[in-house]
Amino acid sequence: MSHVAVHAAVDVPAHAEQVWGVLVDWSRHGEWVPFTRAEGGGAEGESVEAWTGAGPMGFLDTMVITVWEPPTRVTVRHTGRLVRGEGRFDLLDLPDGHCRVTWSELIELPLGPLGRAGWIGVGPLARLMLRTALGRLAKLFE
Repeated sequence: MSHVAVHAAVDVPAHAEQVWGVLVDWSRHGEWVPFTRAEGGGAEGESVEAWTGAGPMGFLDTMVITVWEPPTRVTVRHTGRLVRGEGRFDLLDLPDGHCRVTWSELIELPLGPLGRAGWIGVGPLARLMLRTALGRLAKLFE
């Protein structure tokens, strides 16, 4: 099984505690994560489900929260058919009243060499989606 890592970061004009409240309110993910709606729990061991797509075209991303450290870190284990691996949000308060939000994904690629070849096309889209989503998150606090 091959693994790939992708991450993005943004400085948000709010303290980590404020951003945390939006970040882990899964029902609000549609406000900042493109083409995604989500729902789920708020503690370690609880489940999160996210649908990414447009209309009936898309995929279900099932997750289990493995780390819950308000307001600085939440980690999930992706357990779905399509997306497997680990996702993580880290929040760090900065001296100017902002906080840095970093979104990291360690993705397990299926299908051996075919999965690695597919990542050549999918990887740039994944990076763009993370950057776009975090930019939209930051705008919620402007």
